[in-house]
Amino acid sequence: MFTFSSLVFLLLVVHSIGNAAARSKSSRMPAQAIKLYYLPPSPPCRAVMMTAKAIGLDLNMVLTNIMEGAHMTPEFLKMNPQHTIPTMDDNGFILWESRAIMAYLVNAYGRDDSLYPKNPRLRAVVDQRLNFDIGTLFARYLGVYLPVLFKGEEMSQEAVDKLNEALGWLNTMIEGKTFVAGDNLTIADIAIVVTFTNLEAFEYDFSAYENLTQWFARTKKALEPYGYMEIDHAGGQILASFIKKD
Repeated sequence: MFTFSSLVFLLLVVHSIGNAAARSKSSRMPAQAIKLYYLPPSPPCRAVMMTAKAIGLDLNMVLTNIMEGAHMTPEFLKMNPQHTIPTMDDNGFILWESRAIMAYLVNAYGRDDSLYPKNPRLRAVVDQRLNFDIGTLFARYLGVYLPVLFKGEEMSQEAVDKLNEALGWLNTMIEGKTFVAGDNLTIADIAIVVTFTNLEAFEYDFSAYENLTQWFARTKKALEPYGYMEIDHAGGQILASFIKKD
């Protein structure tokens, strides 16, 4: 199992990678760059970072080392009493929860609404997928891997079965669709892809779900211009290194 010191070391090593990936200069950059408090391996942080790149938005990345308690300082707690990352500060407008941040960024700074459509029915499907992600898919992924990552426990077969059930549901949902909410890439794909990037890095076998494997390949390719390799893939590899035995 990884040690706290090795974790901190890895976070510092990838800090420069995360910064470089997120700082794409753009004519749509706000007068004062939006601050994003983050850690490079964090799946929700990675989703926000890729969303920003997809809309050409510059972010002022603030490394927040939760292993050293950076999220528990009086200053951070005043900003976000829930003390979670990612947390966004858009010139005094504070927001946390990655999916809310992603939707806000597209609404406020997107060139168009393709990533988060304004059409009520199209948006409702995106919202349903986002809610399925946070309430079911990502929650069950955490149920499998949090005990392994932070307690050194063996993987629970019951937790694996629950995750596979969720994968099966999503596999059925996207039957005949190019992306998870229809024919266009949306923030639902960006939110969900980080889970699959982690599963791939952890060598979790989801090959039985043909629709998902094909969607994952398409989505990785679609996100390549928006930092998939340097943000999402790199973050997944860091997490995978944490569960390797010393």
